[in-house]
Amino acid sequence: MSRLATIAIVGRPNVGKSTLFNRLVGKRLALVDDQPGVTRDRREGDGHLLGLDFRIVDTAGFEDYDAATLPGRMRVQTEKAVREADAALFMIDGRAGVTPLDEEIARWLRSEDTPIILVVNKAEGKQGENGLMESYSLGFDNPIALSAEHGEGIVDLFDALRPIVDGFDAAAFEAVPPRGSLGEDGGDEEDEDAPLGPLKLAIVGRPNAGKSTLINRMIGEDRLITGPEAGITRDSIRVDWQWEKDGEVHEIQLFDTAGMRKRAKVVEKLEKLSVADALHAVDFAEVVVLLLDATKGLESQDLHIADRVLQEGRALIVALNKWDVAEDPSSLFNGVRGALEDGLSQVKGVPVLSISGATGKGIDTLVRVAFEQRAIWTNRVSTAKLNRWFENAVENNPPPAPGGKRIKLRYITQARTRPPTFVVFGTRTDSLPGSYTRYLVNGMRKELGFQGVPVRLNFRNSRNPYDE
Repeated sequence: MSRLATIAIVGRPNVGKSTLFNRLVGKRLALVDDQPGVTRDRREGDGHLLGLDFRIVDTAGFEDYDAATLPGRMRVQTEKAVREADAALFMIDGRAGVTPLDEEIARWLRSEDTPIILVVNKAEGKQGENGLMESYSLGFDNPIALSAEHGEGIVDLFDALRPIVDGFDAAAFEAVPPRGSLGEDGGDEEDEDAPLGPLKLAIVGRPNAGKSTLINRMIGEDRLITGPEAGITRDSIRVDWQWEKDGEVHEIQLFDTAGMRKRAKVVEKLEKLSVADALHAVDFAEVVVLLLDATKGLESQDLHIADRVLQEGRALIVALNKWDVAEDPSSLFNGVRGALEDGLSQVKGVPVLSISGATGKGIDTLVRVAFEQRAIWTNRVSTAKLNRWFENAVENNPPPAPGGKRIKLRYITQARTRPPTFVVFGTRTDSLPGSYTRYLVNGMRKELGFQGVPVRLNFRNSRNPYDE
């Protein structure tokens, strides 16, 4: 199968790599802030430039630290991105000129086999011109003067990329989810008639619950940066994965997200952006795994996250991670399940699983259950079957008659899936108590197989032609 050329963007922190990445993908996917070191994990997207299509990779700022430190682990990811790429854009800051770290990065890049294109960002104005002249000392071909923020120099970048990209045939890659569904404009409406594609599975939870470690274990490589420090992940990173089971290959899009702390503790702008990006990933996902730290148990913040997932209408799975080091696991499991039944009373039957991202225990079960929950989440019940159940439910437990005035429920229809949404038509439905709504929803879960997913039930009054 043919593929797209892969282009990596490298450079020291805060030279504008993520700004260029966002411009090339045409969406604000990567977090951008004035402070250095915002990007940590590699982020990939589908780049487009004046008719050229390619895979673009944003990387963390290159810093000279020991590999055991967090900046050192970030540098290792950057080095892997360059070695796996078909070409790399080496970006420097034209206003700052060539720095000793730029020279060190240049020496490293010259030792690699990957073709390098030197890009001088922030090159507008006289300050930028001085940096452009200095860049010739780095030993690469003619540098490209660019302004990633304002779009200047894009034609020159096109000319430099064209010989590389033209060597590859365009392939049918699914585009990275737009910011409208994984971003700032809110979630797009799903086309429920479209065939099911790859399972969109987001991993959420509090900081240091082991989300990145779990995804690395799933895909079998150190794709995401992990470590003892809390809050390493900032961007929501998509990783494409193929899960093989019983001789069949299943496509999955995994989303690693930033840890979500209590809102009162989130005061820094960057952490607010990271949490917002995690919530956008929830909007885009089909199934969301709430990862709990088994050594800490269930906390109120976990219930807040779960409630947010269910409010967005996503299928939810609760997974107790670090099960291999949990104390009194049986008591812990039963306690968490009981607390979830009380705290998430609006959705009964949410799956609770025990796993270990470190050892891989329970991962196959987790993925299997995720596919099962998506099947429930996308299930459509025939109108005939639905109304047979509805008639029996109303007959067995007729709606009340507040004030002596009868409420008549006529029929029900399924308006949509993803999540399952139903509309009941009748008279005086606005007087129906919440307890009767719960009775109907619980009956649907039990009789129609909607256990563990959010079900939305709306009511409509039949129009009386003599009202006027």
